[in-house]
Amino acid sequence: MVDKNLLKNLSKKYPNIESATEEIVNLSAILSLPKGTEYFLSDLHGEHEAFIHMLKSASGVIKNKIDEIFGPDLTSEERDDLASLVYNAKAEIKRRKKSEIDFDRWCKESIVRLVLILKSVTNKYTQSKVRKRLPKNYAYVIDELLHASDTDNMGNYYTQIINTLIEYKAAEGFIEEMTECISNLAVDKLHIIGDIWDRGSHPDRIMDYLMGFHDVDFQWGNHDIVWMGAATGNWACITNVLRMNISYNNFDMLEVGYGINLRPLATMAAEIYENDPCEYFMPKVIEENKYDPVEYALAAKMNKAISICQFKVEGQRIKAHPEYHLDHRLLLDKIDYEKGTIHLPMGEYPLRDANFPTIDPADPYKLTPEEEAMLDAIEAGFTQNEKLQKHIRFLFANGALYTICNGNLMFHGCIPMDADGEFESCTINGFTAKGKEYMDYLDDQVRKAYYNPDESEETGRSGDLMWYLWLGAKSPLFGKDQMTTFERCFIADKKTHKEHTVPYYKLIENREICEKILVEFGLDPKTSIILNGHVPVKIKDGESPVKGGGKLFIIDGGMSKAYQKQTGIAGYTFIINSRYMALAEHKPYSPLQPDGTQVFHSPLITIVNNMSKRMLVGDTDLGQELKREREELSELVAAYRNGTMKEK
Repeated sequence: MVDKNLLKNLSKKYPNIESATEEIVNLSAILSLPKGTEYFLSDLHGEHEAFIHMLKSASGVIKNKIDEIFGPDLTSEERDDLASLVYNAKAEIKRRKKSEIDFDRWCKESIVRLVLILKSVTNKYTQSKVRKRLPKNYAYVIDELLHASDTDNMGNYYTQIINTLIEYKAAEGFIEEMTECISNLAVDKLHIIGDIWDRGSHPDRIMDYLMGFHDVDFQWGNHDIVWMGAATGNWACITNVLRMNISYNNFDMLEVGYGINLRPLATMAAEIYENDPCEYFMPKVIEENKYDPVEYALAAKMNKAISICQFKVEGQRIKAHPEYHLDHRLLLDKIDYEKGTIHLPMGEYPLRDANFPTIDPADPYKLTPEEEAMLDAIEAGFTQNEKLQKHIRFLFANGALYTICNGNLMFHGCIPMDADGEFESCTINGFTAKGKEYMDYLDDQVRKAYYNPDESEETGRSGDLMWYLWLGAKSPLFGKDQMTTFERCFIADKKTHKEHTVPYYKLIENREICEKILVEFGLDPKTSIILNGHVPVKIKDGESPVKGGGKLFIIDGGMSKAYQKQTGIAGYTFIINSRYMALAEHKPYSPLQPDGTQVFHSPLITIVNNMSKRMLVGDTDLGQELKREREELSELVAAYRNGTMKEK
């Protein structure tokens, strides 16, 4: 029985039987439509061009549609060119202006073909939904072209629309809007399973793009969480973020994209390490900076300076949180500063760089006044950063530590488990939990740390939990026993660099373990799957993204250029539509060439599961909501008919 107050509220929108019945008809029709296509991507790591291309191409699905629609009517080259137009309209139009003898004719042909593609990607949506997704510019015109019939009268009408666009020099803008519309409607819902930031050059542009996307959710990754902690002003998170991005030469993103002033760090580093080549801190240059080039020698000094600050600040946080069990990462007090060696549990090792002018051996974790002043200044660049804070709030509003959608479970890293496959009890801030309860607790605490920091605590202390989740052994986002940043910076022997993964990553080869995780989160192990990121799948070494007999998929395939030599590919997209589940395996993205040409590689799409019956909107989470709405409206109609509610 529906609450009477709810019926009163409903009656304001549906004041009589006719209006309520009309909406019941509408909802029933929507429930019978095929479900929209969901796309799952993971570990974007700042690769904005490759990511946006994947989205615009619907990970190869649009090319497949072009082949289906035009088949033998167009040559293979013509179909490729049409796909290129959808993927990057500006570049293709620019190229065609130079190569086409009759550019207007090309525009007419392109518009006709784009309309056919758009009809194909909209055939599972209501007209109302399509109209809501149309661009502000030309929405009316696109809608008319979509629904024009083939009769003589409407054919003339159709032709006149296109001719007028050509006559008034509006065809180029219209084509661009059409291609955006096609990509927008091909992907109904987007799931990002962690790690927007770090390594790649422009996570800021990825976030800008996603903030304009119609339906996206996030499952936070370890690289996301450290940026979320940095946004609270936490120095341990800030120093990690700066070290990683300076080491990858991402100055355009830091100083131009986010407007973080690194001058205090550059000035301090140049003075302290004036005569130190800092050779082991040279940046890994994947992309050159266009707007804020920094000499590599200075970048190396900045990298070393912020690394030393990181080890000091982390040491302070470790001592403040004995419950984190990170004492084994207190390394600055294990250095013999006279001999230039360090004592580790596995033995004594020489340091390949033993120049530590800012460390006091008697108190190695104490920041110098210059370091404190520098971090104070840079902290403001994070906490008072309007653009960064907007991105982080969007990540909170649309994200979580894990998400359940349409019966499937998504999380970035792992679920802490022991070697026997039991959920591991973990204690954080005096609270002990395991499995789903542990994940729920951490999600709640991360939100409180950002939105309700304790004003009485030490500066930046509220972000300590995010820092722990970045590198803690019981963190579901990290999944290793330790993070050996110091060893990688200062010790040549690679045996000391080893980071051992937690049992979860071996356990998930077992179907029963995957089903156990699904049951823990209240899901049906027969029909549900787990989608995971975080660990790059090394296809070239024979690894498979499919785990647990098809119950779990790891979809980190190396979108980050830094990983592509290890994986042998350039990322995955997992696709769930109304008929099947598929895995798209991507080849490295080719950037736009100076002559305006661009080579696009079609991904290898493998169907991993065919639905036993076509999945409809009524079978989805949205469908359950619509069914509840329909039930409430049915109660309203009954109330009107029996006189309980008065019609207007």
